[in-house]
Amino acid sequence: MPNQKRRKDVRNLAIIAHVDHGKTTLVDALLKYTGAYEFKDGEVAIMDSNPLEKERGITILSKNASLQYKGVQFNLVDTPGHADFGSEVERILKMVDGVLLLVDAFEGPMPQTKFVLKKSLELHLKPILVINKLDRPHARPNEVADATFDLFCELNATDEQLDFPICYASGKDGYATLDLDEPRNSMKPLLETILHRVLPPIANPDLPFQMLVTMLDYDSYTGRIAIGRVFHGGIRVGDPVALVKRNGTVIKNKVTKIMKYRGLIRVEANEAIAGDIILISGIEDVEVGETLACIDTPKGLPAIKIDEPTISMNFSHNTSPLSGKDGGRFLTSRHIRERLLHEAMINVGIKVEEVAGTERLKVSGRGELHLAILIETMRREGYEVEVSKPRVILKEMGDQTLEPVEEVVIEVESRYQGAVMQALGARKAQMRDLKTTSSGTNRMEFIIATRALIGFRSEFLMMTRGSGIMYQNFLEYQTYKGDMPGRQSGVMVSHGAGDAVAYALYNLQPRGEIFVSPGDKLYEGMIVGVSNKGSDLVVNALRGKKLTNMRASGSDDAILLIPPRQMTLEFALEFIEDDELVEITPKHIRLRKLHLQEVVRKRAGRK
Repeated sequence: MPNQKRRKDVRNLAIIAHVDHGKTTLVDALLKYTGAYEFKDGEVAIMDSNPLEKERGITILSKNASLQYKGVQFNLVDTPGHADFGSEVERILKMVDGVLLLVDAFEGPMPQTKFVLKKSLELHLKPILVINKLDRPHARPNEVADATFDLFCELNATDEQLDFPICYASGKDGYATLDLDEPRNSMKPLLETILHRVLPPIANPDLPFQMLVTMLDYDSYTGRIAIGRVFHGGIRVGDPVALVKRNGTVIKNKVTKIMKYRGLIRVEANEAIAGDIILISGIEDVEVGETLACIDTPKGLPAIKIDEPTISMNFSHNTSPLSGKDGGRFLTSRHIRERLLHEAMINVGIKVEEVAGTERLKVSGRGELHLAILIETMRREGYEVEVSKPRVILKEMGDQTLEPVEEVVIEVESRYQGAVMQALGARKAQMRDLKTTSSGTNRMEFIIATRALIGFRSEFLMMTRGSGIMYQNFLEYQTYKGDMPGRQSGVMVSHGAGDAVAYALYNLQPRGEIFVSPGDKLYEGMIVGVSNKGSDLVVNALRGKKLTNMRASGSDDAILLIPPRQMTLEFALEFIEDDELVEITPKHIRLRKLHLQEVVRKRAGRK
C-alpha cells in the first residue's frame, strides 16, 4: 500500500537452504567482510556455537546476528536446513522481509531446499538466489540456476517471486559475483543485492506497540527472554506491556530489559522501535506465537502455524542396576520431567505428555534426529534416561487411519541401485523419479511411510559401503499402509550381572555381532549383541575358562576378539524393538530389555 511507512535504515532477512549447502559459512564471510566480528586464526563456523552443531556440521538452533553496510543495519537469521527442525524455520520467516536461498553449485536443489523455499513463498517473501560453493570441483552453476527456476515454478511462485536476482558465491573463499565472467574478490555484490532487493520493513512508530514472539531464551537471573520483531510502535525499558495469549487472555507485565544484536553479541538498549529485532526480559509465562502489545490497546497479531510432530518416544528415569554409576547428576523422574517441560517451553517443535499410570513421559517431535539431538543434549548435561522405540503418530479421520509419509532422495553408485530399490520395495516405497547425475551416480526419489524408514539408515549405509547419500523430508499424511517388515534378527541377552569376560565373548562371536568389550559392566536383561537366529537368546558373557594343569599345544594362544560395534545413539534408536529400551548415561549408551528378568519376559510374551 502506498501509505505504508518503511524504515530505510534496516533490512531483516533469513538465510535458508538444504543441509550442508553453506549457510553458516556464508554468514561468517559477511560478518568478516563488514568487520562485524573479529575472527581469530583458524576460527570457522562462528554461528554454530552449540557443541553438537560443531560436531555434526549442521545448524540445529536459529541464530541472530547483525552487521552494518552503508549505514544500513542488516539483521541476519541463520536457520536450520534439516526438516526435523522445520519449526525453527517457520518461526524465523515471520520475522523477516526477505530470504537468501542458498543452493550448492554442484548438488543443486535438494529436498530441504524445496521445504524451506515452499515456506518462504507461502509467506509472500521474495527470495534472492545464491548459488554457493563455486569453489567445488565439477560445479555447474548455470544448470543449478535452471533447476532452481523449475523448482520455483513447481511451487507456484508468483511472477514477482520468479523475478529473483541470482548471485554466485563461495562462502569458504569469501567472494560473491553477479556475473561468472567478472572478477571475484569480495562479498560486496551480495551486500548490494540485499540492500536493493530486500524490502525495508513496514514500520509505523506512531501506531500502538505490537511485537510477535517468535523465539524464547532463558536466563537463570532474568527468567524467560522473548525474542521477536517489533511490528508497530515503540517500547522503552520500564514500560508496562500487555501479553496477549493465544486464547485472547491479556496479562499485564513490565519490561525490565531490552537487548539488540550487534554483530554476534547482545547489547542492552533503552528503547526499540518498529522494524527492530529485539530481546525483552520481564515477561512471565510468555510462549512462542503470542503477542506483546500496548497496555491501552492490547491487540494480538496472527499466531504462528507450526507443523505437528510426527514421531514420539517414551522417556523415563534410568531404572537399570547401573543407574547413578556413570557420573549422572540428574537421576529422578522429577529431574527428567522438569528438563523436558523446559525444552517444550523453548522448542515449539517438541510436545510433552504424561503417560497415564506410569512415571513415563511421551515426547513427540518432528523426526528421529530432532529427538536424538534432545537426548544427546540431556546426556551431556548429566541426565540419565531410558527411551523406548520411536513410534509414528497416527491420525484418525472418520473411518480411516492416516500415517505420516516422507519423500526420500537417494544418490548411489549404479552398482548399488538394485539392492537399494529391492530394500525399499520391501518397505512399500513408491518410486517417483530416477535419473543419472552429471557425476555418474543415480539419483532416485521415493514416497515412503515414515515408520518404514525407522532403522533403514544404518542398513542403507551398510548396503552402499558408506558411499550412499540419503535425504528425507516430511510430505503429508496418507492412508495407513499396513504391516511393515521389522528387525529380522534376535538379540543376545545377559543372564546375570558382573564384568564381561573375553573367553565368554570369544565363544559367543560365532552366534552374532557383539556390542560389549571385556571388562564392561553387565546386568541381567542387558543386550550384549545380535543373535543370528530370529529369536532372542539368553547367554552367559561372564563365564571364564576353567583352570587345570593340562595344556594342549596351540589351544591356549591369546584370544582374538572382533572389535565390538561402537554404540551410537542413532543406531540404538533404530535397532531396538517394542520390548526393548535404550539406556543413556553421560558415559555409556546401552541396550536392555524392558523386563530384565527372563521369567517376567516370558510371562509378558504369553500375554
